[in-house]
Amino acid sequence: MVHPSGAPDPVAPDALPAELYSPGPLFSWPELQAMASDGVLTQLYQRGYLPPGTRSTPQLRARALSVMVPPPIRRRVVAGRMTAAWIYGCAPEPDRLALLVDANRRISSLRSTRGCTFHEVRLGPFDVVSLGGLMVSSPLRTAVDIALHVDAERALPALGALLDRTELCVRLRLLRLAVDATPRVPYKKAALEKLDALAGGLPP
Repeated sequence: MVHPSGAPDPVAPDALPAELYSPGPLFSWPELQAMASDGVLTQLYQRGYLPPGTRSTPQLRARALSVMVPPPIRRRVVAGRMTAAWIYGCAPEPDRLALLVDANRRISSLRSTRGCTFHEVRLGPFDVVSLGGLMVSSPLRTAVDIALHVDAERALPALGALLDRTELCVRLRLLRLAVDATPRVPYKKAALEKLDALAGGLPP
């Protein structure tokens, strides 16, 4: 997996991901649920299951989440905000999927999709990566969106986790610059205050 710049993606797998089981020709959902009850499989997210002992990775979490996104819209949306933070292992499992839609695409036809919240945004060429067959906001874009749009109680732990994971390449100084460079938005001051709260004890 490669960024548009040609640099390796910071969350690219070293090897092929482990098997993820979801409802399909091989097993129905009731069969997967029964196998999970018997300890044969472990539920990762909703309709996605793993063999016991399998280490969860961003790729596997993205694949499990992609099962919940209807195929007709899967290539039109980007998992973002706290949903993306969960994919990166930095936030609790989401109750509803936060999906970003580029402002150049129509969002009205998507609003009837259940279990999803859509956010019309502008996405740059470095704002999206592909993980497990799903488009996901990049770690930096995820951190910026969380700082701007998520309440402090949930945002601060997620932002701290994103900053702590060195493989995600999110740095506090870079995050501050990115937030400061965003166009005038109502929550920009509050976002910078969240970053100030994180600054204590973190390297600049």
